[in-house]
Amino acid sequence: MKVSAFTFIKNGQLLGYPFLQSIQSILPIVDEFIINVGKSEDNTLELIKSLTSPKIRIIESSWNDAMQDRGYVYGQQKMIAQFNCIGDWAFYIEGDEIYHENDLEQIKKSMEIHLNDSNVEALVFDFNHFYGNANSVLNSPGWYRSEARIIKNSIRSYSPDSLFWLILDSNKKGRYPRAKHVGVACYHYGWVRSEGQMNLKSIKVQKYWGGEPVKINYSQMDQTIIQEFQGTHPEIIKDWLPEGVGLYKADGSYKATRKQKKHRLVIKFEKLFGIELSKKHYKLV
Repeated sequence: MKVSAFTFIKNGQLLGYPFLQSIQSILPIVDEFIINVGKSEDNTLELIKSLTSPKIRIIESSWNDAMQDRGYVYGQQKMIAQFNCIGDWAFYIEGDEIYHENDLEQIKKSMEIHLNDSNVEALVFDFNHFYGNANSVLNSPGWYRSEARIIKNSIRSYSPDSLFWLILDSNKKGRYPRAKHVGVACYHYGWVRSEGQMNLKSIKVQKYWGGEPVKINYSQMDQTIIQEFQGTHPEIIKDWLPEGVGLYKADGSYKATRKQKKHRLVIKFEKLFGIELSKKHYKLV
């Protein structure tokens, strides 16, 4: 079995991504790591070149700033990296995602188990969405609780906006991949960066989605979906994490939006019937 990892990154240093830690977190279990580095305004490329692993292969690209339709430029950059993978599996990781060193063996074992099962096209992880500080996570159907991050490199797949994959059985219509759950979590740290970095990201990114920058204020959040993190953080990210203890406290006067109120009702249904109703971009088999 050969495993390819891949990612794309632009202005990673400027926007506060822990992209070096992200890369290094899964490097031990992959055979190659394809990194598509967009032309940046900072030292992102130089920092990636400082990683001396022979597994790493760097591609340099320029983004099409005229492409501002629903994040399609993100799909383009993701697929540039994926199309250069030659492994049996293609392991996609974003620049603010980390995997725990204690889970690497289980991830590798899952790939080995399902390698020759033609009914399994992708592997799925739960997600810990850290918010405000390193001690708090969000739990709501409005924040994807699980997602496919590993896909077989022998099937016809593409990503329209980098968020998920579609499988092309024909040339006309895509479907979500058939997937198995790995049984471990991805640690998502994007929402513990400083508000300044998050707002700069909004300015830099929203244009690719055809929208205006959104002002980000961490305190403007539904407190009912913020839960205390009970686990341990991966060793590689600990020095990067911001200081702070205890559960993150949102603005007590914040009024939930209509969508958040809907999610509260969904959570009540989930608890009542013991089901999980968040959006899924895969089909479990």
